Amino acid sequence: MMKGESGTRIPERRAMNGYDQLSDSIEDDFELSTVCHRPEGLEQLQGQTQFSKKELQVLYRGFKTECPSGVVNEETFKQIYSQFFPQGDSSMYAHFLFNAFDTDLNGSVSFENFVMGLSVILRGTVDDKLNWAFNLYDLNKDGSITREEMLDIMKSIYDMMGKYTFPSVRDESPREHVETFFQKMDKNRDGVVTIEEFIETCQKDENIMKSMQLFENVI
Repeated sequence: MMKGESGTRIPERRAMNGYDQLSDSIEDDFELSTVCHRPEGLEQLQGQTQFSKKELQVLYRGFKTECPSGVVNEETFKQIYSQFFPQGDSSMYAHFLFNAFDTDLNGSVSFENFVMGLSVILRGTVDDKLNWAFNLYDLNKDGSITREEMLDIMKSIYDMMGKYTFPSVRDESPREHVETFFQKMDKNRDGVVTIEEFIETCQKDENIMKSMQLFENVI
């Protein structure tokens, strides 16, 4: 439970979500209201992300426009994401990306989930970004990446970028890309890549870091 400005107790569910409070605060700021109360949820997000208060407010307004309920399910997420890549089929990559944002593993992405992930992707350190990328590739969340998992991701990226991109993409390109990764990353040749192997190899190999930019560009 949390206390409001009058000392009354706010239900825990509302405190956890914080959407009504956050929305009120945003309206107050944009309308230059005299109300001075700031929700704890917004202050916490400022502390937990690399975004300013104004940036969070703008992001929240956009999020609420697309997702009035305050959370987004996978199908809605796919529909929104497909608008950015009309030339290809982004559904599978959006599925993987949704699961990476859904840190609570409850089948929905809240505004908090969204901005926490976005902060890492856009403002995080190299280590932060590599940890997030590893989590994306680790589809079953068992702490390691297999060839099959990375191949699924790569295929979904190629599908999303479209069949008619230039230069044209050959069908075997994703598999070749994965083999190149694995030859460099799987140092003990046990058939899986651990997070330690992943981060160490990426940091030391300029070509892999350039390849990783493909991931960053399609976020």
